[in-house]
Amino acid sequence: MPSLSGVARMPGRSWLKPATWHLRTRLVLVAMALLVAICGAVGLFSYASMDSFLTRQLDDQLKQAASRSNDPGRPPLGGFNSGRDPLDARGQSVGTLNARILNGQVNSAGFLASDTTRSPLSSGDKEILLSLQRNTTPVERTLSNGDYRLVAVATTYGDVLVTGLPLAAKESTLTSLVWTFVSVSLGGLVLIGLAGTVLIRRTMKPLEQLSEVATRVSRLPLDAGEVALAVRVPPSNANPGTEVGSVGHALNLMLDNVARALEARQQSETKVRQFVADASHELRTPLTAIRGYTELMRMTENFTPDGRKSLARVQSQSERMTTLVEDLLLLARLDEGQPLKLSEVDLTQLVIETVSDEKVIAPDHHWHLELPDEPLVVNGDASQLRQVLVNLLSNARKHTAPGTTVVTGVLKSADSSAVITVTDDGGGIPPEFVDHVFSRFARADAARTGTAPASGPAASEGTSGLGLSIVQSIVEAHGGSVEVTSRPGRTEFALRLPIKTDTTQGNAPAS
Repeated sequence: MPSLSGVARMPGRSWLKPATWHLRTRLVLVAMALLVAICGAVGLFSYASMDSFLTRQLDDQLKQAASRSNDPGRPPLGGFNSGRDPLDARGQSVGTLNARILNGQVNSAGFLASDTTRSPLSSGDKEILLSLQRNTTPVERTLSNGDYRLVAVATTYGDVLVTGLPLAAKESTLTSLVWTFVSVSLGGLVLIGLAGTVLIRRTMKPLEQLSEVATRVSRLPLDAGEVALAVRVPPSNANPGTEVGSVGHALNLMLDNVARALEARQQSETKVRQFVADASHELRTPLTAIRGYTELMRMTENFTPDGRKSLARVQSQSERMTTLVEDLLLLARLDEGQPLKLSEVDLTQLVIETVSDEKVIAPDHHWHLELPDEPLVVNGDASQLRQVLVNLLSNARKHTAPGTTVVTGVLKSADSSAVITVTDDGGGIPPEFVDHVFSRFARADAARTGTAPASGPAASEGTSGLGLSIVQSIVEAHGGSVEVTSRPGRTEFALRLPIKTDTTQGNAPAS
């Protein structure tokens, strides 16, 4: 019965492991096993009762047949030739065995045929009859004519009369009983199995609904952002008066608690985000003033060499602080979900311009391009996409040693997405830091071979740990994704963005 299991084969589930089966499957199988055991016990009891009843009935018939054969009015031993068969007992059924044993020999023996004649016994039959004990207890033996129930009775004339009745009718009745019981039991098991499966499925339906609710909650993005946790178990399945209802009620209480926690977390994040945005906005004015006054002092005042060096340091740090503030403001806007200024952006041209700028900033690196033959256009915010490329290229520049090769590629993937890759042959990112590389303020300057140089254009840059988190936020705001793979000698960042047009793209590398 395929419908009994209700289980489709799934990864991790094996029929050889009952612990992996559905609960309804185990309930149905346990119920069927109990029914089989009950049917087997009833069948054995019925068979034994019927066998005992038929045996007693057969013994009564055997007793009557033996009485007719042992008629006190039959001729004595010397009158056997008087013309009348002493074993000619009337009223006996077809197949009845009658035999007389005299002086250790069997004579006047045979099976009663349908035409009232007697068929003779074989020599083996006679040996079996001679081995019978002389008492009134019937025994079963197998003769040439089939299975018989026999009784041997010693008479007052000194001979022994053996009477037997065939067991064929009894065996036929028991066989019919067995087949009838088996057929009825199988039919009943099928019907009960189907009905039980339906009932168990309906009974287990609330548990499936609880599982659906838990599954829907597990798929919600609860880690960040505003989450509306409106999923609940229906009231019909959340009644504490039943076992399943108790589970549903407890699940609803847990979801209420989680919803309150998420609401509190969202309020806290909103306050922190607002504070960061306000603080960053307020810092822009004094930072601009610091930079302006620093530049004015350099132009109007005379300083010693140490004074000029200190003033340059103040200017570089104010510029770095300004960059950090701008990054924080950008993240705050992205977190608030401000709309993008969408337009058609040619990624090929954007990559060429951005890499050209990086060549000027870091001539000690080897910059290469792998571009398609035709433009690859996406619908996005040009300034933000440029910021993504600038952050990725500057990340490769700052965290790799001079002489490192950085390859920037653009291609169209098999799933019709635009893919931008930035690959370098530096020391790589340690495995324990790869999962946190897009986290805010995540820094692992010692993780990759090479750091910012002690002098030159990048000497005063440093890192804030916000560049890659800005990359991820901008790409996700465009409906794309970013991933990183790294090993010693090869680190690759891959961006995927939806394509604006469906133009066939080539993939001819250039440098």
